Amino acid sequence: MCGIVGYIGSQEASPIIFAGLQRLEYRGYDSAGIATLDNGEIAIRRAEGKLVNLDAVLRDRPLSGSLGIGHTRWATHGRPSETNAHPHKASKYVVVHNGIIENYLDLKERLRGLGHHFSSDTDTEIIAHLIEQYGKEGCDFEAAVRNALQDVRGAYAVAVVCADEPGKMVAAKLGSPLVVGQGEGEYFVASDIPAMLSHTREMIFLEDGEMVVFSRSGMQITTLEGNLVERPAKTITWSPLMAEKGGYKHFMLKEIHEQPRAIADTIAGRVQEDESAIYLEDLNLADDALKKFEKIFLVACGTSWHAALVGKFMIEQHCRVPVEVDIASEFRYRNPIVNDKTLTIVVSQSGETADTLAALREARGKGGKVICVCNVVESSIARESDGIIYTHAGPEIGVASTKAFTTQLVALFLFTLHLGRVRGIITVDNCRDLVNELLTLPRLIEQVLTLDGAIEEMAKDYFHAADFLYLGRGNQYPVALEGALKLKEISYIHAEGYPAGEMKHGPIALIDEQLPVVVVVPENETAGKVVSNMEEVRARGGKVIAVTTSGFNAVIDQADAVIEIPQLTDELMPVLASIPLQLLAYHIAVFKGTDVDQPRNLAKSVTVE
Repeated sequence: MCGIVGYIGSQEASPIIFAGLQRLEYRGYDSAGIATLDNGEIAIRRAEGKLVNLDAVLRDRPLSGSLGIGHTRWATHGRPSETNAHPHKASKYVVVHNGIIENYLDLKERLRGLGHHFSSDTDTEIIAHLIEQYGKEGCDFEAAVRNALQDVRGAYAVAVVCADEPGKMVAAKLGSPLVVGQGEGEYFVASDIPAMLSHTREMIFLEDGEMVVFSRSGMQITTLEGNLVERPAKTITWSPLMAEKGGYKHFMLKEIHEQPRAIADTIAGRVQEDESAIYLEDLNLADDALKKFEKIFLVACGTSWHAALVGKFMIEQHCRVPVEVDIASEFRYRNPIVNDKTLTIVVSQSGETADTLAALREARGKGGKVICVCNVVESSIARESDGIIYTHAGPEIGVASTKAFTTQLVALFLFTLHLGRVRGIITVDNCRDLVNELLTLPRLIEQVLTLDGAIEEMAKDYFHAADFLYLGRGNQYPVALEGALKLKEISYIHAEGYPAGEMKHGPIALIDEQLPVVVVVPENETAGKVVSNMEEVRARGGKVIAVTTSGFNAVIDQADAVIEIPQLTDELMPVLASIPLQLLAYHIAVFKGTDVDQPRNLAKSVTVE
């Protein structure tokens, strides 16, 4: 849950590393630090808090040298502090690390018995001391790192420098993401692509159990056992500007407004010219295999779990296959019934979510096929899945997910169309009708985004509320959950999402004049029942904010505030309905003065359990 950056080349390392850390601050931001090696001397600068604090330290005490490593932290072992900030040093070795070392207490006790002393509460400092110990025992730099990492149990992505090796940097990974960037006469290593995009688009994605040794003249990838690995670089098409705010006040608002483009990109190239079928290039499952599945699991965490809930409605309606939706952190602990007749679909924006990765491995270990819906090419989940449906949302920097969510819905809809056609449930004409609806989606989202100003005005009336209730029915219930999550994530207002029909089974006791109730109710066959719920809210003094279809007067007449969205086929209405809820949460958070892009206690990619 941290971000690491390393650089070796001919330029000054510190500014390059700092800029890279700025683009990784979404991964963690309770402390940060940089170490450089210059003339055989290691210098370290660290600061508690966000990168602006480290920037102040660097302005007062600059670093020099063309080799260095840096880190932005989200605490797992040891409280946020300058002492616990990375990099960590043991003698001549300095380490940055993302992950969790599960056996660090045993290793710490062993090292203390050998005379080592520790200055922090972190598990990372153990790695530095392990490397130092192997160095004392006669190992060279590379061998010391190899041996130390083979002693470690857990997850890590590390970068290491040594004062005795001014032209060398070592990095390795197991269970945590790590990407290598190849420049002209220079090399980069980082937790994620955006950290390096302003310098290179040529990237190599390390696999678990691999180590890379950088020198000023080249690099070599091996396994931890020392076996040589050959892997070509991949060209990343994201431009550096895609990872910038583009004139918006926050990344989140920029990413909300990027959704028409992100969805169009996710659809692009996947619809046959006559619109009678869907082409999923990386699915890697033959039609015969898709026909034999008797059950589907959808497994995810957080926002991706809400997308999976919507996906259940899509698949069951159009493919007539039973679907179970699981929270990834619970899936493997209930001994799920998985076999060769079950398909597991894991959904993850980052492709590095630890619980989702563990669920994937559980399903595969039981003999089931696994495909993933993922936004990051060559991520761990993508590499370990049997097939992939990439969303093409581009980098999502804001911690609260927006465009990743809606592109996940579109990807699941594309899969539904493909599966339904293969199994003979969706006819050619039905497929064409649904594809036509899908192709209108980017344009309709652009229409919804024109409501931004009106929603901002609406937020002024409600940002003082202490609690919110969100209601939806059918496939709008997951949208209510997502709307509530967005609000609580970035505004710190307590919010709950409920199926509208369950309101009378508890939540109705909370309703009074102080409680805004957001109701997602497009015009469909169950809308009348939801209107009845709205009447019950108003009878108890609650304030109703309705997201509904344009001109649907039955809802408009029962609401205190209304957000009208265009009509669309019911299967895709969750995509449209989620946009106003994103904007409402965003503007309420801005009025409350919270840190929208980096809300407290949260990180973008949860890469530890």
